[in-house]
Amino acid sequence: MARPVKEKFDVTRLRFVLLGLLVGLMSGTVVSAFRYCIEVGLRYSRLVYGHLRIAPFVWWQWALLIGVNLGLALIVAWLLKKEPYISGSGIPQVEGQLAGELEMHWWSILWRKFVGGVLALGPGLFLGREGPSIQLGASVGQGLAAGFKLSGTDRRLLIASGSAAGLAAAFNAPIAGTLFVLEEVYHNFSPLVWLTALAGAIGSDFVSLNVFGLVPVLHLSYSRSLPVSSYWHLILLGILLGLFGYLYQRILLVMPRWYRNLTHLPRPLQGIVPFLLVILVGYFAPNLLGGGNGLIVGFGQYVPSLLVLIAIFVVRFVFSMISYGSGLPGGIFLPILSLGAVIGAIYGVFMNQLGLLPHVYIMNLIIFSMAGYFAGIGKAPFTAILLVTEMVGNLTHLMPLAVLSLNAYLVVDLLGGAPIYETLLEQMTMPKTVQQLHRPDRLEIPVFFGSPLNGKMVRDMPWPKEALLIGIRRGEQEVIPHGDSLIREGDTLVLLTDATQRARVKRRIDALSAALGKTHQNS
Repeated sequence: MARPVKEKFDVTRLRFVLLGLLVGLMSGTVVSAFRYCIEVGLRYSRLVYGHLRIAPFVWWQWALLIGVNLGLALIVAWLLKKEPYISGSGIPQVEGQLAGELEMHWWSILWRKFVGGVLALGPGLFLGREGPSIQLGASVGQGLAAGFKLSGTDRRLLIASGSAAGLAAAFNAPIAGTLFVLEEVYHNFSPLVWLTALAGAIGSDFVSLNVFGLVPVLHLSYSRSLPVSSYWHLILLGILLGLFGYLYQRILLVMPRWYRNLTHLPRPLQGIVPFLLVILVGYFAPNLLGGGNGLIVGFGQYVPSLLVLIAIFVVRFVFSMISYGSGLPGGIFLPILSLGAVIGAIYGVFMNQLGLLPHVYIMNLIIFSMAGYFAGIGKAPFTAILLVTEMVGNLTHLMPLAVLSLNAYLVVDLLGGAPIYETLLEQMTMPKTVQQLHRPDRLEIPVFFGSPLNGKMVRDMPWPKEALLIGIRRGEQEVIPHGDSLIREGDTLVLLTDATQRARVKRRIDALSAALGKTHQNS
């Protein structure tokens, strides 16, 4: 009589959860140090401008300030020249790395992004810490993968885990950090991806909470929930946020060309412009310096008048474009949230003056607008909803957050706006490295609800010749495909391809899905 076969215990998920925790703990340490250095630099910058405002004019103090800012700009320019991939947010670079479109040296990115980010954000430029934090976390994940000699999908899992850990430590928001990686960066919801990313985010948030405490980053509260009878404000405000979100996208994407035509400076040196202009902002409005979290929290104590709010919006919108458009290391995440808060305040105060909104609900709209503005620009509504919920520390506003975010998202979508980080990635030039050439890699294609691939047999699909379908993941099962295999909604198609062809194969599969969808509609 044959003995029953003993099932082998599968430790794959446990292994990646432990690896994700390790990535998270290390990323949390790096990002917490990064965040602390920025806060110290910003505090001293405000002290300097506060002194200049009340002290008599002394020419050498102003000459010293201008010289220091120029020196910082030149140091950052040198860092950018040595490592161009540290420019901007860093999120498009990580997205391109996970898609196989570019390759970066993790240590070069890690220390240069850290130093360049601190030097750019410390003086108060209108840049966010979250994008650099995500790239720092991704570099830590890549470094650990190199240390453990992991490659392919395993390596990408640690990079994705580091990305989630970076955002979690930047905002004390582990759930939003995980979802942002799934929704916006990796575009993959497979169990191993979200488990590893969640483990990284939790480990990173644990470190951050020990350093900065349990108080939410944007601790705002309101006394009464917005009544359902006032939800029509969310429709109007969502349209407004969508329009300004589309405007934000359009201007941000043309800023590099404007810089090139107007300044004629080499790309690394264009940061000189915001470094000099920030002196004017710091002297006249030191409270506006930085990414905007101080401004948002300040609304909890006092909401300025309508004219002051409009002036704040203009200054923050224009200087955010100038800061990010120069290519300096810094993100747009937090500046987007702060602009959304200002738009919500403008709308709320205006409606209050018309007698159409009680003053008590202005704070509600400020909170909701942060999520709505980011949902429209980033085209990531779930991340926006959860991020603001975790950062504010209140679970009672999920319904209005969802209504406003969906509304703003649809407005930008109808206007033709694309996810901002994907579009920024498309603008980048990405030369292939020798290590990327002729290296086999796996590509996972999720089959979503309503996908034209649903119900198709494997043999009926004109698969790209650069790829081979080697598996279909269906829930917990791995199906070995053959010609008669039926593709179903919820499946994940696993294709084998060359590392240099991952992005091309992904685009061809997307184009194939779109063509099948049009054929189905016409028939």
